[in-house]
Formats: sequence, structure tokens, C-alpha cells
Amino acid sequence: MGILMLGAGLQATILGLRATLEGFPTPVTGLVMSCYYVGYLLGTQIAPRALRRVGHVRAFAALAALASVASLVHASWVHPLPWALMRLVSGLCFAGIYVVAESWLNHRASRANRGRLLAIYMLVLYVGLGSAQFLLVLTSPESSAPFMLISALISLAMVPIVASAQQTPEPAVPHRVRYRDLYRNSPLGVVAVAASGLISSIIFSMGPVYARLSGNGPRGVAAFMAVSILAAVLTQYPVGRLSDRVDRRTVIASACALATLVAASIVFFGPLPRGLFLALTALFSGSALTLYSLSVSHVNDKLEPAQMVDASSALLMMNGMAAAAGPVLAGSLIHAFGPRAYFATLGTLTGALTVYDLWRKSRRAAVPRELKGPFINTQQIVTCAGLDSPPARRADAPTGPEVAPTGLDAARAGALRTKEAI
Repeated sequence: MGILMLGAGLQATILGLRATLEGFPTPVTGLVMSCYYVGYLLGTQIAPRALRRVGHVRAFAALAALASVASLVHASWVHPLPWALMRLVSGLCFAGIYVVAESWLNHRASRANRGRLLAIYMLVLYVGLGSAQFLLVLTSPESSAPFMLISALISLAMVPIVASAQQTPEPAVPHRVRYRDLYRNSPLGVVAVAASGLISSIIFSMGPVYARLSGNGPRGVAAFMAVSILAAVLTQYPVGRLSDRVDRRTVIASACALATLVAASIVFFGPLPRGLFLALTALFSGSALTLYSLSVSHVNDKLEPAQMVDASSALLMMNGMAAAAGPVLAGSLIHAFGPRAYFATLGTLTGALTVYDLWRKSRRAAVPRELKGPFINTQQIVTCAGLDSPPARRADAPTGPEVAPTGLDAARAGALRTKEAI
């Protein structure tokens, strides 16, 4: 998955940068970038059916091949319409790839140390995405070379899956969950999941556009995006551990309040010295990009173990729909008010979530510590991080709802977390 993250991270940045260099209107660029999340939502619905029909290996190979071709089409036809279509195809393919890979990994995973393992997973994820930004300086963004590199990385990511000799898991039958019940159980968690979708999609999709419109060249854009992404590497683990010890709502409110203050400082006191600006950017992203995991964990605190995977599928839809609107919203505001609208938009979102969080705290008591769930359900992370070997199944192992979910439901829950960084 690390190689795949290199391709995915480079693709999002090069598309935003190249669109700006080609003179695409900023709202149009936002619309093109939003198509990824629309495709992602479609992919989460299509991929399980493909798995049941053709199996994990063939589904993964087909989706990776389509994603590789989509990158080459970006290089061949530089126009908003084919770019939007290929961005949608990329989102669909990446969603399916995550479902396949994480379903396979979940088949070999244990239940232990979920919070710590999520932090390790997110660290690997963000390191891959952050490192991809430096690939931008190796080639000219105005040439087709970056898109060829993306295609090669996606194709290379197929090798471990296609060449694996491990037995593929049997898919589980997905279940539905009622959104109103989910909101009734955790209003803050549901709202924060949607807000985190808006925030993360703006950072990853419109960050390169903002950096370019602010006068940065390819190296400056790469540095801005690398700082924005890699900052989350430093904050995921300590914030996750802290949320396991205190009221998660307090941690969410603190992260949002800090991000709001930083965004306001950038907007009202800019332009700032480059070193200070990058430091504030890192502080903002390091706070804002923890919101998703905190929100999902807060929702899980209110659920029974057997409900968690079903709820994750619903959260995926809400998060993805919000993420699809993020680039369009930010692109329109940047077009109307200039580059400063980037951090103004992000700061407004985190500020609104801070107020809503504090209001919810006044309406409902905290979850007792002894009843809190782990940071998040991340059973599929163990094998990916190389921290555990496949558990042997006992003959008398229980098969009720307390058993870790396997197959497609758990994979879709994992895809929920992986999408947040794309």
C-alpha cells in the first residue's frame, strides 16, 4: 500500500498544480477534483459485487489497471471534461483497491492494540502521501512524465497482491444501518465525520491550487503539501492515545480550536515569513487531520461491537459525500475572494465544529472511561504494518457478534479510513 500511496499522493498534487498552470478556472478545478470522491462512493458499492463475482486477485488487477490507464489519459487530453471523467474513474478504482487489499489483510489480522495500530497505519499512510510530494520536483509538471510515473507506481502496487500465495478470504454479506439511529447515538461524531471529509478534501485537492496561486513554483507547492501531510505523522499517535484517556469531545474541541486559531493567524497576519508560514501550516494540518479518526472513535464508543462495521459503512457514505463538496466549495471561494479564502474556509469549518462540540458537551454527559472503545476498529492494520502473524483459528472459537468482522464489511470500514488521506 505504500507504493500505491506514492502514486495517489502525487496524482492529487500534480492535477491541482497542472490545472492551475493550464489556466483552468479555480471553480472548475475544484469540480474536477471533487469527481474523485464521487467515484469513490461508487467504488465502495461496486467493489463488493466484483469481489463476489471474480475474486480478490482479479478484481484488484482489473481496478489497478484501470487506475493506471486513467493517469495516462490525464497526460493525453488536458481538458476539464476528460480530467473530471478520469478523476471519477480513479476514485472508483482506488476505492475498490482499498476494499480488496484490506479485506485480504483483515483475514489475517488480530484484535489487539487497535488504537496504537491505527496510529502506525496512519503514520505509514501519511509518510507515503507526504513523500510523494517530493517526486514532483523530479519532473516538470507541464510534461507528461509525472503522469507516467503515477501509472508506473500504481502498476507496481499490483505485484504483491497478484504474486501472493496466501489464501483469499471469503466475503461477508454487507448489512445496512439507519442513519437516524447513528445520529441519535452520536450527533457530534456524525457531524464531525462529515466536517472532516470537507476539511481533508480541501487540503488534499485544493492545497496545491492555493500554493500555486500564492506564487509558489513546483518546489514550493511540493514543500507546502509535504508539510501539510507529514505534520499528521507526528500528531496521530499522541492525539489518539490522549483520546483513549480523556473525553474524546474535549480532544476534538481542542484540536478544532487550535486549528481555527492557526488558520485565523495565517489569514489576518499574512503574508508571513516562509519558515513561520510552513510551521503554522504544519500546526493546522497536524490538528485538523486527526479529526476523522477521533470522530469515528467517538461514534464507536456509543455502539455495540456487532454494530461497528455496519456503522462504518454509513460513515463512509457521509464522509465521502461531504468530501465531494469540499473542493467545489473551496474552489468557488478562492475564485471569488483570492487565495486567502483557502485558510479562511478551513478555519470557518473547524471553528463551527468547535462551537457545535462545546454545545453537545453541554447537552450530554461523557462516555465513562471503562465503557470507551479503543481509538478505532483497525484489525486489518496488523499485517500491513508487519506487526503480527496470522492468528490460528481454534476449533472452539466463538462465532457470535464478538468475533472480529471479516471480509467485505471490514474492508469497507478500512476504506473509510484510507480515503480520508487521498
